[in-house]
Amino acid sequence: MNLNNLAKVVSIGGGTGLACLLKGLKHGVLDLPVIEAPSQPPWISRLTAIVTVADDGGSSGRLRDELQILPPGDIRNCMVALSTDESLLGRLFQYRFSGSGQLNGHSFGNLFVSALTGVTGDFLEAIRMSSDVLAIKGRIYPSTLRDVRLEAILEDGSRAYGESAISGSSLRIERVNLVPADCRPVRAVLEAIRSADVITVGPGSLFTSIVPNLLVRGIAREIRKSPAVKIYVGNLMTQPGETTGFSAAEHVEVIYSHCGQRLFDGIVLNNAPIPRAEAARYRLLGSTPVISDHARLQDLGLEIYEERMLAPGKVIRHDPLRLTEAIHGAYRMWRVSSDGGKVRQISASV
Repeated sequence: MNLNNLAKVVSIGGGTGLACLLKGLKHGVLDLPVIEAPSQPPWISRLTAIVTVADDGGSSGRLRDELQILPPGDIRNCMVALSTDESLLGRLFQYRFSGSGQLNGHSFGNLFVSALTGVTGDFLEAIRMSSDVLAIKGRIYPSTLRDVRLEAILEDGSRAYGESAISGSSLRIERVNLVPADCRPVRAVLEAIRSADVITVGPGSLFTSIVPNLLVRGIAREIRKSPAVKIYVGNLMTQPGETTGFSAAEHVEVIYSHCGQRLFDGIVLNNAPIPRAEAARYRLLGSTPVISDHARLQDLGLEIYEERMLAPGKVIRHDPLRLTEAIHGAYRMWRVSSDGGKVRQISASV
């Protein structure tokens, strides 16, 4: 195996979207030493996840307020997704307490990371030690170590404060800001971006999971400067209130307007039809399939990569392995092709 052909991958996001992607990407990570040739050759030498810490709801929000620590929930989900043991330890970290006491609603993993933060006095060290317990295939970093909060400016000029309030707003979001605005990134985050061969952004909630990472000072600039192949992963469905009626191009345009610069070489989109029954059920909740407006995406200078990436079941979400295959195919084709501006159908054999 030629190790020089392996890619260093950085994935940026938050929420369930990033965890879904990481669950697939981990199967492409090379495990050293290589004893025998695997049935599916690895293509990733190093996998790094960069995770938002703007969450202020649920168990994470309570721990954040009570213990003055960064919210561990999205990071916990990413650790479980990258875990080599998805059975007992993964289930343990995702276990959520019930009952009428103060533990109600807390997940074991959140409490574990919080306890390690208290013992070590270092949130990054707590993540590293928790990752060792789960034997994860990759590295996980928060985008910043500052206690940041989200502020949204809504279409009527009013403001919403906090991720929970923003997600629950029925008004169109014009812009989100980080408070404080001068928060700096973790040094390892910038180092990972600078050395990356592939950088992915998304899928995930546009204003509350994706954009907050890119607003941390220096991150968008380093992505823009990086020679890596930069891929945006399009969402399958709009999010009620947050992205009602948004097309794929509108998602990208929001990112560019917040960053003040273009970031991506290409976009990965699903082209499998959403089953009618599931689409009707989501429509009642105010969510509709994201339209892939090819012409507008090409006007943005994006190469479009399409694949059938819909997971089976009643929940509309990406299939982790198919999504990973699409990203791998997009990376390989970008590296060997210089003729941009085409719509490409990616097959699993690419």
